[in-house]
Amino acid sequence: MRPSHFAHVFLLISIPAAFCAAQTAPQPATREASQSAQSPAQTPEPTPLPAKPSAGQSAQPAGQNQTQDKSGDSPSTSGTSSGTSSGTSNDRLFFALPNFLTLENAGQVPPLTTGQKYKVVARGSFDPIEIVWYGALASVCQAENCEPGYGQGWAAYAKRYGAYAADGTIENFFVGAIFPSMLRQDPRYFQLGHGSFFGRTEYAVSRIFVTRTDSGHSQFNYSEIVGAAVASVISTYSYHPHPGYRPGQTAPYVASDRTWKNAASVWGSQVGYDTLTLVVKEFWPDIRRRLKKHSR
Repeated sequence: MRPSHFAHVFLLISIPAAFCAAQTAPQPATREASQSAQSPAQTPEPTPLPAKPSAGQSAQPAGQNQTQDKSGDSPSTSGTSSGTSSGTSNDRLFFALPNFLTLENAGQVPPLTTGQKYKVVARGSFDPIEIVWYGALASVCQAENCEPGYGQGWAAYAKRYGAYAADGTIENFFVGAIFPSMLRQDPRYFQLGHGSFFGRTEYAVSRIFVTRTDSGHSQFNYSEIVGAAVASVISTYSYHPHPGYRPGQTAPYVASDRTWKNAASVWGSQVGYDTLTLVVKEFWPDIRRRLKKHSR
């Protein structure tokens, strides 16, 4: 069996929290700032009068060129958080984990093409932070001796690490690229961003079962439910340990992990973890704004 769901929850919050603390730590004053504080006050130069607008050009009201909202965050591009013109995001959960498929205040955005779906999933699946993430999961599995067919030691840890990396990559591609491309479903999460805590939580959980199509209509989320099931079956019956009795074997018998029960357990864990992640995605912009306000 894989590590418990509570271990995933703990790692989801604890590991990125270290990156969050590093990002929000106060920075020392620069030398230029200290020199400007020690230099005597200078008489400011008179401000020139604004030029008269030319014919056919209307004057802009004061404050029109300001691009930041009251919260201090820069406005999103194409309705995304730190977004790009491709309709995806550059955001990261806790400033660490890739959050490229979450859109804030998106409104009407163009659908992703098949190439864009594969590109953004590959970008998140092979992000450098995933090396640390899969290493932490493998460490928890090693400590709990999950899937005992791997054994113990560094060789067993490497196998567990490779299994977690393969599990995550396969699931990401089936849920975020392969099935959405086949069924023309949108793999992005559109944040609600308003309402009560329970209302937003209910909305986030419901996105596991309801998603948008490329044409903007609501549809059952086959990409998540069926895609995660296919990925679980592939991972369980391909490279996970399959120990058993062998001729002349003296070691104690270890039950095989390649069973439908274990595949169903893996599928349930992946769907549950994805559900938790959607809830975190819904409230992460609020947490981010508070952290930035606190750091300022």
